[in-house]
Amino acid sequence: MKKRKMRVRDITETALFAAVICVLAPLAVPVGPVPVTLATLGVYLAAAVLGPARGTAAVAVYILLGAAGVPVFSAGNAGVSYLAGATGGYIIGYLPLAFITGFVARVDRLGEARAPIGMVLGTAALYLLGTAWFAFVTDYTFVSALPVCVIPFLPGDALKAVAVSVVAPAIRRGIAAVSYERA
Repeated sequence: MKKRKMRVRDITETALFAAVICVLAPLAVPVGPVPVTLATLGVYLAAAVLGPARGTAAVAVYILLGAAGVPVFSAGNAGVSYLAGATGGYIIGYLPLAFITGFVARVDRLGEARAPIGMVLGTAALYLLGTAWFAFVTDYTFVSALPVCVIPFLPGDALKAVAVSVVAPAIRRGIAAVSYERA
């Protein structure tokens, strides 16, 4: 397998999408123990535009910034202790969400449905990991956590996935058209 060399353009685009996630994720609406945020929108977008490796790298940068104390988690939270809390599994779950979404979005034989299919599969992994961690940290069982941790988020995540499915191809084309010439 041929290794792809990371270029300055790749690093710049990855950093840009990490920044997008950092801006969107703190925007939160509390709806119980798990807040509604725009983090999944940012993760969907990074993965659908950048693909599995760079989309996941953008998410990793976001998580590392938050773990280091930059207030980029929901409602401006930060730190390793927040990651270890009840909703930390969802934040860590953004990694498989990004990888799965980015990977499936690149499978040509799926046609136009590839990004939405990737987001559905990635979101299932996110919900599984996040809800399992939530149940482990709290007094909920996995099954009793579903109405609190998954059901309320399905419509919003579906809307985010539709929005990203519409705008991601245009963003990809726009990024591809940008010329990075030396001054």
